[in-house]
Amino acid sequence: MKRAAIIGGAFAIVLGLVIAGYRVLKRNLAPATPISAAITPSTTAAEAHPSFLYGRITSDGGVAYEGRLRLRLHQEAFWGDYFNGFKNQNPWAAYVPPERLRKEPRTIKIFGIAIARREDKIDLARPFVARFGDITRIELLGRGVRVTLKSGTMFDADWYSSNDLNDGVRVWDGSRGVLDLGPRRIRTIDLLPTAPAGAVPQRLHGTVHTRQGDFTGFVQWNREKELGADELRGRTANGNLNLRFDTLRSIARHSSDSSLLTLLDGREIVLSGTREAGHENLGIYVDDRRYGRVLISWDAFERLDFSPGGSGPAYGDFPPGHPLTGSVTTRDGRRIAGRLVYDLDESETTETLDAPSRGVDYTIPFGLIASIVLPGREERGTRRAKVTLHNGEELQLECSGDLGEGNGGMLIFVDGSQRPEYVLWTDVEQVDFNRPPLMYPPQGERQVTGSQVLEVNGKPFKAKGKGSKR
Repeated sequence: MKRAAIIGGAFAIVLGLVIAGYRVLKRNLAPATPISAAITPSTTAAEAHPSFLYGRITSDGGVAYEGRLRLRLHQEAFWGDYFNGFKNQNPWAAYVPPERLRKEPRTIKIFGIAIARREDKIDLARPFVARFGDITRIELLGRGVRVTLKSGTMFDADWYSSNDLNDGVRVWDGSRGVLDLGPRRIRTIDLLPTAPAGAVPQRLHGTVHTRQGDFTGFVQWNREKELGADELRGRTANGNLNLRFDTLRSIARHSSDSSLLTLLDGREIVLSGTREAGHENLGIYVDDRRYGRVLISWDAFERLDFSPGGSGPAYGDFPPGHPLTGSVTTRDGRRIAGRLVYDLDESETTETLDAPSRGVDYTIPFGLIASIVLPGREERGTRRAKVTLHNGEELQLECSGDLGEGNGGMLIFVDGSQRPEYVLWTDVEQVDFNRPPLMYPPQGERQVTGSQVLEVNGKPFKAKGKGSKR
């Protein structure tokens, strides 16, 4: 290849990188961008139904925008949707002597040949997951994101792992219209309740049929499409096709890389050629009130039948979280009761147990869980744990995720003690959880008012951790 051609190619690559970097910088640092001058304040105010995300965004310049919100990257729009991140630190690890933490065997290989073996400390880095209805404030702090829950607990997450904010936020401001704010232009997001007004949103709702069973609730197709006005894109025998979800009666798996759509008028269309229409689909979220939320993989998916589902919960339907309390039964027969920290991580009722079963990933708020019974050492080959919910239902979940070998173990703050007892996960036989006074989804038959606060040495116990758990 001639030298001029090489130089020209290199220059083109560098120019391309500069342009791409400029576009990212422009997106992050550009001022709030109006979407349409045709959208007036009166029409935007009408869209602020209580089930929509709503809040006040303060920009880096001190300008406040208030109205309905929708995150631009994954399109979260409702209070039951989840904010995801990764905790900077694990504050609970300081309660465990380093020598007691389980070690993980590591094999060092070169060209596939093992040359050394060693034991490393168990990885205690944890993701952070919280429903927007459980959050009061999100602050962007340089390279970090601080999330404050309704309970007052704060978590610091790494900016680069908090990818829900990577494309910024769209706000339907009552006086300025609809605007997009780049992530680096946002200082704080204060989440707020809205007045009971506005048109009821046309949310996607239905029943997803799988080999594991049926799941009914609000739906996010491909983890992001959740409104009737959202579109399903793909190709048919006649070319490209975009269909609004509110024109569909059902979606069925047609093959590994295609879907069979049944329209409201009875017509059937086979759609393929895009990620969301075939095996590259990221999965279907269902907010099933029995479990909180499940993620159904494309391999497990069979059919989605749409049905009316109403508007969904408002901000005030999510009560503040309470400390996890209960008991741990060890394999040698001891029972230790008190304030619990599960997996050296989850310490409140709104935090979640994440574990799979046959292509369905369960995300269950701990406030819904009555007990977890692990398989005996002689049963470890079964790799399933029995999770019993307060509604009486039993789930057989795989021993992975929060139920797997990477679990950091249990901390139990026994009444009257500021130092917890620590139990290795391999020594845990059963965990029983006390039922919280209030919870979303509601637990139905039992209604309790008031609150329960665990006290240590006569003072309320609250975790203020830098770090968090999706």
